[in-house]
Order: sequence, then structure tokens, then C-alpha cells
Amino acid sequence: MNFDYTQEQRQFSDAVSRWIEKDYGIEARRAIIHGKVGVSEEAWQALTELGVPALPIPASAGGLDGSLADMFIIMEQLGRGLVVEPVIATAMGAECLRLAGGQDALLEQVSSGTLTMACAFGERQSRHELFDVASSARLEDGHYHLDGTKTVVLHGAQAGQLIVSARTAGTQRDASGIALFLVPAHAAGLSRRDYRTIDGLRAADIQLSDVCVPTSALLAPSGSGWDLLEAVIDHGIVLMCGEAIGAMEALNAATLEYLKTRQQFGVAIGSFQVLQHRMVDMAIHLAQARAVATLAATRLSTPLEAEERKRMASAAKVRVGQAMRFISQQAVQLHGGMGLSDELPVSHYVKRLTILESTLGDTDHHLARFAGQPQFLGDVAAA
Repeated sequence: MNFDYTQEQRQFSDAVSRWIEKDYGIEARRAIIHGKVGVSEEAWQALTELGVPALPIPASAGGLDGSLADMFIIMEQLGRGLVVEPVIATAMGAECLRLAGGQDALLEQVSSGTLTMACAFGERQSRHELFDVASSARLEDGHYHLDGTKTVVLHGAQAGQLIVSARTAGTQRDASGIALFLVPAHAAGLSRRDYRTIDGLRAADIQLSDVCVPTSALLAPSGSGWDLLEAVIDHGIVLMCGEAIGAMEALNAATLEYLKTRQQFGVAIGSFQVLQHRMVDMAIHLAQARAVATLAATRLSTPLEAEERKRMASAAKVRVGQAMRFISQQAVQLHGGMGLSDELPVSHYVKRLTILESTLGDTDHHLARFAGQPQFLGDVAAA
């Protein structure tokens, strides 16, 4: 399988990289995350002009018809730059609209950069098991009425439209009873509590109190809602793996530069063999994580059976998660504790990688998910 970038992919990636280097330094990022909104309208406009929101949108809806592998490459650049704008949240929302079908009008708004989205799937008790849904939706007088609370919704307060999971049938942990709804962010009865997470991004808790939406807001009924939700989650996992690869690459580069310049006993500490070995281990972790994540992005760019899709996404999240933890810990150690100071970009990369490791299922969760796939059990029996 050929993992080399095409000319178009390289050009797109280079354009995003140049913008980050020119306009999105660590000081600019610090000003954005400490602002009232937590994102920059100017940065989002720049990303729109570069074509980032339009990249995963089908050409029929005014987009660039890019694949998940194309988006993976762009997420690497955004990870290197620690970009805090709602790219992943919007891309996941757009993927949900695309899979649901019949949503070209909204996808056109996403493509033009005029609409950002968020996926409100998690609840306080669900943690990584997103089929644990207590929020309810009842059909009454030709409308659905939604009640419940969604927690830690990435960029939930910055989104114009929310995709909400709610139960129309079954018990609280019954996956077959979950439906997905498109809910305007300013719908009557919907309130959002916005806050900054430890990595500088924004999340929100969403309260739904008899939120009334038309039947056309139903994106996926209870018979197929969980399947669509899982597909969107796997899509988001690969995007986050791409961001993590970029962040780890930048973290490795910053650590190597520190080892070359920091002196002890009159020589650069990078000359100490034991530290060289640790730096090599960091490079190996990054290379292995990149290989597995790139494979997942390439495979998920084409239609797959659900079991194979889950297997590939979880394998990537496990290997990238292991690398994120190792590289973050080593970077802090090799910086002698300075790696946790806010003044150094290193601390910002470590915080972002810590959150990425636990978002959409941590390493242990996905290791169990990977091992639970029928193909894995068949491989073990054959061995």
C-alpha cells in the first residue's frame, strides 16, 4: 500500500503549514484560548480560505470531495500548530450529515465556513461507552421533544448546529434504542455552559429541557442510530490520531533542540548516551504510531465492513495512545521539569496529547474493543 503524499496533498499541507508558521504562533494561540470565546474568527476565516472546512465535503454540496486520508494529513499540520479552532468537531458533524444523507444544504454551509458543528454524544455516566444514553426523545404532535444532559461536548458552545444522541426506545444501555437528531444551537429549551479544558480548547455541557424539533431533524432512527454514531466516532478517532501525530512530531523536535542547546558540565546534554537512547525511543514510538494511524486513515477512506472499520480505528487509537503517553512523559523528563511550565510550548503539547489520549475512548478502552472484534478472535484461534 502506497503511503506517499500526492502533489495535491503536499501543496495543501504546505499551505496550512505556512499559515500556522506566519499567523498562529504560540503567543497568538495563548491570546485566543484566554479570550472570551476561546476561538478566533480570523483564524477560522483563514482556514476557510485555505479550504479546510470544505475538504471533507462532497463536491455535490460545494466541497472539495477529499477523503479521510486527505483530512488526516491536514490534521497533522493543525496538531503541529496546536490549532484550537473547531475543525474536528465540525468535520465529525459533517460526516454525520453525509452518512445520514439529504443534508446538502447544511453541508454547503459547512463547506463555506459559515456553519460549525458539534456532536453531543457523551453523558456524565457514559464515559467511553456512548451507548449508555439517558437522554430521551418522544414523538408528540408531529414533533420530537428532547430531554437530558450532554457533557463535555467539544466546541459545543461555538457550534451553530448540534447532533444529539437520544433514546427513543429500550433501556439506558440498549444500543438499538438510540436515535440521532439535528438540533439548532439556539433552540428553545437548550442551554449551554461553556468552559475551557486543560488543553486550551473549549467544551460545553448541554442541557435539553423539552427541546422541540420537527421530524425532519431525525438523522437516524433508533434502528440505525448507534451504527451511524459509531461510524462517526471512528472517523473522529482517525482525525484525532492525525492531530496527535503532528503534535508528537513537534514535541520530539522541540525536545531534540533542547538537548542540543541545554548544557551541563560544559557540554550539551544531548551528548549523554543515555539521553540519546531515550530520544531514539521517542522517535521509534512516533514512527510506529504514524504507520498504524496512516494505515487506518487510508483504509477508512474506502467503504469497509463495520467490524473491520472498528478494528482499524481502535488499533490506531491504541498505538497512537501508547506513543502519546510515552513521548509526553519523556519530553517532560528530558526538559528537567520545565516541560510543565506554561512559558514553554512543550507544556501545551503535553496537555493536548493528554486530552487526545482519553477522548473518544482511551487506550485501554480501545484495546478491549480491538480484542473484542470477531476477526481478532478468529486470528487467535488460528494461531
